[in-house]
Amino acid sequence: MEKRFDRSTEDLGNVVSLEHVNTRIPDQRLATLFYMSGLGLTRDPFLMTGVDNMWANVGRSQFHLPTGEPQVVRGVTGLVVPGREALLKRLAAVREPLKDTLFAFKEHDDHVEAVSPWGNRIRCHEPSLGPAPRFGRIGLGMPYVELFAPVGTAPAIARFYREIMATPAHVADDGGVPRAIASVGPDQSLIFRETEEPQPEFDGHHVQIYLHDFSGPYQRLLERGLISQEDDQHQYRFIDIVDVETNRVLFGIEHEVRSMRHPLYARLLVNRNPAQTNRDYMPDHDTWRGPYIPE
Repeated sequence: MEKRFDRSTEDLGNVVSLEHVNTRIPDQRLATLFYMSGLGLTRDPFLMTGVDNMWANVGRSQFHLPTGEPQVVRGVTGLVVPGREALLKRLAAVREPLKDTLFAFKEHDDHVEAVSPWGNRIRCHEPSLGPAPRFGRIGLGMPYVELFAPVGTAPAIARFYREIMATPAHVADDGGVPRAIASVGPDQSLIFRETEEPQPEFDGHHVQIYLHDFSGPYQRLLERGLISQEDDQHQYRFIDIVDVETNRVLFGIEHEVRSMRHPLYARLLVNRNPAQTNRDYMPDHDTWRGPYIPE
């Protein structure tokens, strides 16, 4: 029988979802202006509705923004956000109220980069349509977090995710710059781009992932002394990514690791249509439905 499909492209690793990025922020009002009014995201209407934390929905993922001393991801978070021109108008509209912060935004050929009031970089892409979409079928979501790692660490970081986390990972060359790319869900990646630029000390921010095999990575991390926190039956944490040969620390970012039995796994997230306004309101268009992405 003639081979018609590359079945390997459908394979997933042990990490089934990148659910949220968590950074502390000192001012919930300014966070609302940036994440909701500027980026056009949606505040979770059911959980964390007080003034000391905010969960911002973006497709099936979130930003978690508890109040505290600001934390900055050592890299950039990639989003798929539809409507480039509308996004630019929203960001321009919050420029004045955010003028005394680090807020900024800039257009590039294939994305718009926005900087939060505290320096977190958000790279916004349009949804990809056509036979080979760049971000699969993500019409609104978080396809990647790209982190800046020391020179020479990309191969060992990729091996860590393959052997410790049991998820596909490889090294790619981006204009002569190596990047370790680890699969953390359908069309989602953690990317570690090598850089010679000095990076600040790790400040405690984290990414949250769900695992299919929850105990296997736990045992491998525990044997190496890498478990940093035992949260509950459904969750543990680790920070250090190490060379599997020597246990030398390569990079640090907290991973909040959950099982698929966690009560919040696959929770339905509300996403609004940011194009709706009271001046040109359209009935039955409050919920974001997304672009049609054909096979």
